[in-house]
Amino acid sequence: MSALSVLEKALENRWEALWRRMTGRESAELVDALRRECDSKAVVCRAGRVMVPNAYDVELAAPVHEELTRRGSGVGQALTDRLARHAARHGYEWAGPLAVHVHRSTEVPNGRYRVASSVMPHVSADAFQRAGRPGAG
Repeated sequence: MSALSVLEKALENRWEALWRRMTGRESAELVDALRRECDSKAVVCRAGRVMVPNAYDVELAAPVHEELTRRGSGVGQALTDRLARHAARHGYEWAGPLAVHVHRSTEVPNGRYRVASSVMPHVSADAFQRAGRPGAG
């Protein structure tokens, strides 16, 4: 196992433990919701070419979001990495640069989440993340 693989696994374990502690749920549920969103929006363009949305929006209950961001956890990046691996296994092509943006919502009950996707062509992942921040313009 390479050093990068060991580091990746350690980060995934940390993310799993923190998510479980904050929500009482397994992070696999959220990852599965992202995968289902990706799979359900897949469009077959021609044989061997399947396009999927590249912008995913995850809404978390305010207490969960605040705790995850207070600890400096790269939740969006961890989810992006997992979704990228899922797409690679299925041979999906992104409609543009992939980004998973995580933000707080007062409408989502504590311990729950909401997932949505869209196609944002010609937008860098950094620009997508900046656009989701309060006060960004």
